[in-house]
Amino acid sequence: MKHILPLLLCVIALAAPSAATTVSIAGDGFLINGRPTYQGRVWRGHRIEGLLFNIRVVQGTFDDLNSETASRWVYPDTGKWDPERNVREFLAAMPEWKRHGVLAFTVNFQGGSPEGYSKGRQLWENYPFNADGSLRPAFMDRMKRILDEADRLGMVPIVGYFYFGQSRRLQTDENAVRATDKLTRWLLDGGWKNILVEINNESNPGYQPPILRPDRVHELIARVRDTKAAGGRRLLVGTSFPVKSMPTVEVMRVSDFVLLHGNGFSSSAELVEKIRATRALDPQRVIPVLINEDDHNDFNAPDGRLASCIAEHVSWGWFDWRRKGEGFDEGYQSVPVNWKTSSERKRAFLARIAEIVGH
Repeated sequence: MKHILPLLLCVIALAAPSAATTVSIAGDGFLINGRPTYQGRVWRGHRIEGLLFNIRVVQGTFDDLNSETASRWVYPDTGKWDPERNVREFLAAMPEWKRHGVLAFTVNFQGGSPEGYSKGRQLWENYPFNADGSLRPAFMDRMKRILDEADRLGMVPIVGYFYFGQSRRLQTDENAVRATDKLTRWLLDGGWKNILVEINNESNPGYQPPILRPDRVHELIARVRDTKAAGGRRLLVGTSFPVKSMPTVEVMRVSDFVLLHGNGFSSSAELVEKIRATRALDPQRVIPVLINEDDHNDFNAPDGRLASCIAEHVSWGWFDWRRKGEGFDEGYQSVPVNWKTSSERKRAFLARIAEIVGH
C-alpha cells in the first residue's frame, strides 16, 4: 500500500496540472493573477487598467483534412503545407506579442477563413471534432501546446469553439451540444485558469446548427458556465457578434463578458454607438466589453477604433488579414501565416500597444 500511494498522487498531479496564470473579472475589467491588467496605467486621460488588448490569430491549430483543398495553403519556400510548422512558428511569436503589451489573443478550434475573407461554401476541413462531436487528437495536441505557452507567459487565450464556415458540419443541435460539452470538459481537465471561452465567432441568424444563432446561443453559454471542475472551478464564457447582430438580453445575463466585432463599421462613431447600445441592454449588469476582431488599421489615429474603444473603457483587438496581392509576410490570418513581426503594419500595431501600456 505504501508503494501505491505515491503512484496515485503522481497520477493525480498529472491529471490536474498546476496553472501559472489565472484570469478573473471585477466589474468591467480583467485581472491576471489577482491584479488588474496594466495596473495604474492611464493614457491620454483614459484608464487603461483592466483592459485586455488582443489580436485575432485564430489559425494557430489550422489543418485542412480535405485533400482537394489542402494544396491551397502551401508555404512559398517549401511548396508544402505543414500544420506542425504552423504551430511551432505561432509558439515562437507569442513572447514578442507579450513583450509589447498584448495580453490576449483569439484562437479558434475551427479557425477562421484561411483566405482572410471568403465567399461561398468553405470546402476545407479544419476542426477538432467529427460530426458526432468526438475529438481529433492532433488538433487537440496543437491547442494544448498553445494554451500551455500562454499560461507560461501570463497571457489570456480567447478560445473559440465554433466558426460559421465550419460549424455546419456538426449538422444538428445535439452534435453542437456534444462538442461543446467535450471541449469544455477538455479545457477544465487541462487545468488552465487563464482562458476566456468564445462559443462561436459572430453569432448571426444564418448560423448552422440553429443553437448557435443569437436567439439560442445563450443556451450554450449557460451550459459552459454551469459545467464545473473539482472544487467548483468553471470557465469564463461569452460569445461574439458581427456588425449586423446585437447581443440579446438573454446573452448578456448569462455571459461573463461580451465580444463585439468592428469590421464593417464606416466610422469609429458607429462602433461606439454599438458599444453603448450593448451596455444599455442590461444597464444593471456591469461586465467587460471586448472587441476581438476589427480589421481597421487606424490604430495610430487619434479618433481611430483603438483610441475610441479606450475612451469607452473597451478592450480592442486587431484582425490583420492578408489582402489580395500581398505577400507571405503580411497578415495574421490568411494561410500560410507568417507569425513573425514581419510587416510594417504588424510593427506599427505592436509599437502602438507598447506605447499605450507603457512598455
